[in-house]
Amino acid sequence: MKKKYRVIQYRQKCIGCNACVEVAPERWRMSKKDGKSVLLGAKEKKGIFSVLIHEEELEANRLAAEYCPVNIIRILDT
Repeated sequence: MKKKYRVIQYRQKCIGCNACVEVAPERWRMSKKDGKSVLLGAKEKKGIFSVLIHEEELEANRLAAEYCPVNIIRILDT
């Protein structure tokens, strides 16, 4: 069984720099409404967005977290 990880985004603090979209476009998009990034497939709870990903997506999303200048993306083991 493949390992899964949880990607968490604190979207309210996003400044819309597009770094996450550049390194992980299969999981991130920029919103035309407010200019902030959208974590595709995520569920929202109390302003925090999260989604489970497979190992194949891990490296790109780790880069998204690393390159985020406001540090609002977290990757957790499940």
